[in-house]
Amino acid sequence: MQLKIFENKSLLAKTAAEHAARSLRAGLREKETARIIAATGASQFEFLDLLTKAEGIDWVRVEMFHLDEYVGLAMNHQASFRKYLKERLIEKVKLGRYHLLDGETNPTEVARRVGAELSAAPVDLAFVGIGENGHLAFNDPPADFETEEPYTVVELDEACRRQQVNEGWFAYIEDVPKRAISMSVRQILKAQEIIAIVPDARKAAAVKASLEGEIRPMAPASILRRHTNATLYLDRNSASLLSPEVTANP
Repeated sequence: MQLKIFENKSLLAKTAAEHAARSLRAGLREKETARIIAATGASQFEFLDLLTKAEGIDWVRVEMFHLDEYVGLAMNHQASFRKYLKERLIEKVKLGRYHLLDGETNPTEVARRVGAELSAAPVDLAFVGIGENGHLAFNDPPADFETEEPYTVVELDEACRRQQVNEGWFAYIEDVPKRAISMSVRQILKAQEIIAIVPDARKAAAVKASLEGEIRPMAPASILRRHTNATLYLDRNSASLLSPEVTANP
């Protein structure tokens, strides 16, 4: 895994978006369709905004899957990841094909059905973030590193749910759903390339746990270190707790 550290989150987002655009253009030169995984959350705002403005990407030939969605949350709720992706990506670029996770009715069946679509062909590029508790998608600690299921229905821990309140998606922790559909850790790692966008000081402890010490389920995003073509984009705030040994050669 490559590590890149920038002075601020705007420069991080700009460079990561340029990287993602290059990878998408290259993939579309080589084959008819590029398959991507898109993350959501406050950490992705600037990155997605810049990526959707990038030139030379034939979005009609891009097929998108997303990482996770709450169980029981209506699509018109401000915290819905389906709403987020429709407004910030799908409708902005007129995406050719996309697969949204509907957690309102039968999440187990949705996980199975969309998982079958996801498994049908390789994924070219995945955009991910890291949660304040170190989660990757909604795989909270201790994450399941073993399941081969593309998507699973998971329980959300308190730290994860509190982050959603702190980011302004919900007014109270009682409002945050306790379950979600999440792409599995192993499925994320199957992407041919991973770009992780992780700004802000509130992510610093999770970043340190992910990059230092053992790769372990209690630090779910630490598993990214096993991927041979992953790039982790940090700003000075999210990298602030890293040891000099880690930051010496980013």
